[in-house]
Amino acid sequence: MLSRVLLVSAPGKVILHGECAVVHGKVALAAALNMRTFLRLQPQGNGKLDLNLPNIGIKRTWDVARLQLLDTSFLEQGDFTVLTEEQMEKLKEVAGFPEDCANHERLAVLAFLYLYLSICRKQRALPSLDITVWSELPTGAGLGSSAAYSVCLAAALLTACEEIPNPLKEEEGASRPQSLKILLTNTKVSRSTKAIIASISNRLLKFPEIVAPLLTSINAISLECERVLGEMATVAPALEHYFMLEELIDMNQHLLNALGMGHTSLDQLCQMTMAHGLHSKLTGAGRGGCGITLLRPDLEGPKVEAAKQALISYGFDCWETSIGAPGISIHSSASLDAPVRQALDGL
Repeated sequence: MLSRVLLVSAPGKVILHGECAVVHGKVALAAALNMRTFLRLQPQGNGKLDLNLPNIGIKRTWDVARLQLLDTSFLEQGDFTVLTEEQMEKLKEVAGFPEDCANHERLAVLAFLYLYLSICRKQRALPSLDITVWSELPTGAGLGSSAAYSVCLAAALLTACEEIPNPLKEEEGASRPQSLKILLTNTKVSRSTKAIIASISNRLLKFPEIVAPLLTSINAISLECERVLGEMATVAPALEHYFMLEELIDMNQHLLNALGMGHTSLDQLCQMTMAHGLHSKLTGAGRGGCGITLLRPDLEGPKVEAAKQALISYGFDCWETSIGAPGISIHSSASLDAPVRQALDGL
């Protein structure tokens, strides 16, 4: 069992092209977003298991001795990728939720307990740990915050229990595509992904000769974007590459509007960035949610800042970030930015 503090992080994600079309067998391109979820795992000797999730205001503590007495054989039953209703009820008993506990809090705690018990029960004794998870990602925005949370937990617990035979070295990651700078904008308009997918499926059934070609065109855009990004990864990227990416963004946004995925907030986003010479599209389910704006390397800082401030003034949340980021990573404390260290330390 690992005896030192462990710091890991995982990126969020954005869909570049192919959202919703992928449901109908078309290609989708997703990229790692350089807005990350960070986890600090600290072994402790007080016999407690502590979970701290400051983004959503959760602080929970369990007695490891009581957890040790639990019959966890139910975790060996069935398909590990899908919890049965019986398994879920047993985990809820372990969690001991108060009646007023919000659903997203329940899910975060259940995911933690499931991974902790599944991974750590192989140890002679369940470890006493203090775990804090803090994220730069907004929750519920379709940016992969839940996946990043789960990946951080799994990677940290597997590493701490020495279940990963060849853990990543600090800052080491898999090869990745060309990094692109973007503005990421959250319109803060909520929507139901399930309802949007159903709406597009209904539109396809109603107008197959119209909608099917739209999906085929989106597929072609995804493939062309993949080709351009592949070329940019093998040769020095030229401005012409970025101009092509901008054209693909504009075409795809219009196609997504034709599918019924648009929203007035997204139209406003595209118009405001276009006024500054920038090109934007929705990312994810659409009808609100988030949009991405490509930032060419020749753009002057004041122009980007002006666009960003215009979006913020309209009431949107906006971040200047990048895609093509490293995947799951292990860090030293010194390598983390001060705000991240402070968030993990509860300052």
